Amino acid sequence: MRGTTVSPGAPCHIPREGEPPLHRLELPVPGAAPFAAGTFDTIGPMSRAAFPHRHTFYEIVHVTEGAGAHVVDLTRRRLRPPQLEVILPGRIHHWEGAAGLDGTVALFTEDFLLDHPGDRDVLRRLAELPPATLDAAADAGIARLMTELAEEYRHAAPGFESVLRSLLHVLLVRAGRRAGPGAPAPAPGRAAALAARFAGLIAPTGAGPWSVRECAERLGVTTGYLTETVRAATGRTPGPLLREARVAEAQRLLARTELSVHQVAVRTGFADPAYFCRFFRRETGSTPGDFRKHHDARARSIEVPGGPA
Repeated sequence: MRGTTVSPGAPCHIPREGEPPLHRLELPVPGAAPFAAGTFDTIGPMSRAAFPHRHTFYEIVHVTEGAGAHVVDLTRRRLRPPQLEVILPGRIHHWEGAAGLDGTVALFTEDFLLDHPGDRDVLRRLAELPPATLDAAADAGIARLMTELAEEYRHAAPGFESVLRSLLHVLLVRAGRRAGPGAPAPAPGRAAALAARFAGLIAPTGAGPWSVRECAERLGVTTGYLTETVRAATGRTPGPLLREARVAEAQRLLARTELSVHQVAVRTGFADPAYFCRFFRRETGSTPGDFRKHHDARARSIEVPGGPA
């Protein structure tokens, strides 16, 4: 996907004034697989970032040691290693008071999932679950797969990209068993791919689109066909899913940025701030101002001391 990767040493990208930094996946050479894996140390200091930021990529973290908390959007999750956690593209997150943090990290973009598009749904379900402490058997299995991913990535032997995709799929299948069946299984073939692309469009990136018609146009289908396909894949229609995405994005911006309510309205596709306030109150039961008052966790500085994103 365009704009999700950069060459090594590229600076952090801040989309608009007042918003958290947006980090893209560094590729060692142009055309390399959009994937990286390693320990917190080998991935680099950004893997332990203590300031709110977003990614253009998925992040899977197997925490084996450490204390503190991981803050994702509006939820503060206390670390209880060993545990596995998934962070979706666009989510605002940071490590809070982390000490002795250790484990393995896998980073990859949407493009890396082309062989197994159903894995996107597993990732979304895992991301919504609170990270549970793994028992000894589950931890050993996760540790083996994460270590293999890191070793394959580090050695880059012939065929390693296929091995990485296969190992990642096995990891998600096994981790997904604790997430349960979730939504109905997607329809086969083109319908499944379309539903997955719709989910990617409304993922939290701050860029829209903000209407079902716009989504259909970007995907090159009619609104009716999009509605039927998404209903078959998720059991729900696009409209409510899109409303939830807009509300979630507004909540992130209100709680984690210095943007005014008017700016948040514009960022989430509302030309009329008054209508945005009515929409937000109808969907959440709270005004934007009251929500910010009770969930204010804005960073006063987003400057990163040293090092590129």
